[in-house]
Amino acid sequence: MNISYNLLKELIEPDLSAEETAMALTRVGLAVEGIHPHGDDFVLDIDLTSNRPDCLSHFGVARELRVSTGKPVSVKGQNSDAPAADIDAIPFPAVLAPEVVRIENPELCHRFTARIVKGVKIGPSPQWLVDRLEAIGERSINNVADITNYVMHELGQPMHAFDLDKLAENKIVVRTAKPGETIKTLEEVERKLDETMLVVCDAEKPAAVAGVMGGFNSGITEQTTNVLLEVAFFKRESIRQTSRKLGLATEASYRFERGVDIENIKRASDRATQLIIELAGGEAGDLIDVYPTRYQPGFVTSSDISSAVKRLTGLDVPTEECNRILASLGITVAEEGTYVSPSWRHDIAIEEDLVEEIARHAGYENILDELPPAYGAGDYQPAEPQKMQVRRTLADQGFDEAIAYSFIDTKHDGTFETVPGVVNYSFEEPYVTLRDSVIEGAVRMRPTLLPGLLDAIRLNMNQQRRDVKLFEIGKAFASDPDDRPLPNERELFAIAMTGGEIAEDRAMTVRDLDFYDAKGAVEAALDAAGHGNAVFAAADVKHLRHGQAASISVNGRVVGSLGRLNEEIAAD
Repeated sequence: MNISYNLLKELIEPDLSAEETAMALTRVGLAVEGIHPHGDDFVLDIDLTSNRPDCLSHFGVARELRVSTGKPVSVKGQNSDAPAADIDAIPFPAVLAPEVVRIENPELCHRFTARIVKGVKIGPSPQWLVDRLEAIGERSINNVADITNYVMHELGQPMHAFDLDKLAENKIVVRTAKPGETIKTLEEVERKLDETMLVVCDAEKPAAVAGVMGGFNSGITEQTTNVLLEVAFFKRESIRQTSRKLGLATEASYRFERGVDIENIKRASDRATQLIIELAGGEAGDLIDVYPTRYQPGFVTSSDISSAVKRLTGLDVPTEECNRILASLGITVAEEGTYVSPSWRHDIAIEEDLVEEIARHAGYENILDELPPAYGAGDYQPAEPQKMQVRRTLADQGFDEAIAYSFIDTKHDGTFETVPGVVNYSFEEPYVTLRDSVIEGAVRMRPTLLPGLLDAIRLNMNQQRRDVKLFEIGKAFASDPDDRPLPNERELFAIAMTGGEIAEDRAMTVRDLDFYDAKGAVEAALDAAGHGNAVFAAADVKHLRHGQAASISVNGRVVGSLGRLNEEIAAD
C-alpha cells in the first residue's frame, strides 16, 4: 500500500517528518517497508495484513496516527467523526436527479448511491492531481476518472463514473448476470459472465462488473457531458468469487474483497462530487441512496478492560487510557462494560481484539519477557505416545512428516470424500469459512488433510523429486453439529506417496510404488497406534479411481479410505 506523505498531511497534521511518521506507523503494527522520494513528496510503502482493510486509504492511516499525536483527522475541514460526513461547504445546485436505481439482489448489494453531475467538461487533470496519483502508482486518465481513483486512495471507498447518456433509459439496475451475457470491460476485453456474478446494468445490458471494473461502452470519454457517479457497497464474498472467475484483480476489487466502510459511502460521494465540480465544472443533483441492508453495529463486552489488558499482555494501562486509545480508533463506549466497534473495523468482535488495539498503541516494546504460569505445561496428552510411535514407524519406512496450513482454497470444496463423521453435509454451510483470510484466497478451514499433502507432492515434483512418501497428523474442521460457536475439530492421519521405492546405496528406484505399499504403511501406522485389526474392502470413493480404492474399517467402523487418485485430481 503506497501512502503519499503530502496527502497524509492534508488529513492530519502530525508534526512528524516522513521518517518519524514511518517509525510511528511501524510501531503500531503498520510496517513501513520503505520510504521513496517522489518530487516534493515522500511515498511510504506499508505492508498491511488482510484483516486491516480500514488502512487501505490515507484516511485510515491518519486515524492510526491520531491516537499517538492527538491531532484531529479531517477531509477538507470535515471532522472524521461527523455523522455521514456532510460537506456543507459544497453549494450543490438543485438539479434533481430522477429515481433511477433499482437493486434486484440486496443480499449482494447492501447499499448503492448515485449522483448525476450535468454539464461537465472532460479534460486533463491539474498537475497536483497527476503528481498525487503518480506518487501512489496510478496513471492519469482524465479529470473525472482521476478523481474517482484519487478519492478511493484518499478515503478507501472504490467508486465508478458512468457516461449518463450511454446508459439506456438513464437507469441503473443492480442484478446478477443472465445466462450468456457478456461485457467489454474498460481494458477492451470481452468477458463472459455467469449467473453468480453481480453486475451494474442499464435498462438493457451490463454496464460494469460490480466492484471489479467498469464497462468500456459506458466509460467516460472526451465527449462526455453528463456523469453518473456510483458509490456502493457490495458483499465481499461475491466480489472475491467474481474476481477469481474472471481472472481480473483491480484496486477496487482488492478493497471490496477485504471489506469497505458502508457508512463512509456518502462522505466519499460528496468528496468526489466536490472535486468534479471544482475540476470539471457542471451542476450536481441530489444523492440517490438505496440502502436495503442497513449496517448493524457490533458490540463487544469487557467488564474491566484494564484488567483484561494486564491479564493478556502484562501491560499496566489505566482504564482511562484504554478508553482514550479505543475512542481515538473510533471504538466507543455504549455503556459501562460494552464497546461499539466502528463500521470500518470488521475485525473487532471479542474482548481480545480490544486488548490488541490497546497493546499496539501502548507499545508492544513495553511488554516484558516473562514466562506465563505453567499448569501441566509440557505434559504429554493421552494420545501423544501413540502419535510418537506412528511417527517413528513411518519414518523407519522412509516417510517424511508434512505440516500443512489449516486454510485451503474453496476450489477444493466437494473434491475429496472426507473421513466419516467429520463433515455433516446436511448443513446448509458444512464447511468453516474465515471472515478474514490469512493467506490470499484461502478462506476455508480444511475438512481433510489431502489438499495440503498433495500440494507438497506437487512442489516436490516441480523440483524434479518424484519419489516421495509423506504423512501428516493434523486437525480438520467442519461446522459443529450442535451449533456451538466453535467448529468441530477432528485429528486425522493421512499419507501420500508417489514414484518408486528407494533402497539404500541405490541410485535408481527398486520398483514403482503401488496400492499394497500404501496399504502396508497404513497397517503399520494402525498397528503402532494399537489398532491391528484393520479391514480393507473394495469401495467407491469420490477422489479415488474406480476399482483401485478401498474403505478402511476398525472394529466394524469405517474410519477412512485408501487408493489411487482419480485422473482429474492427479492431472492437476
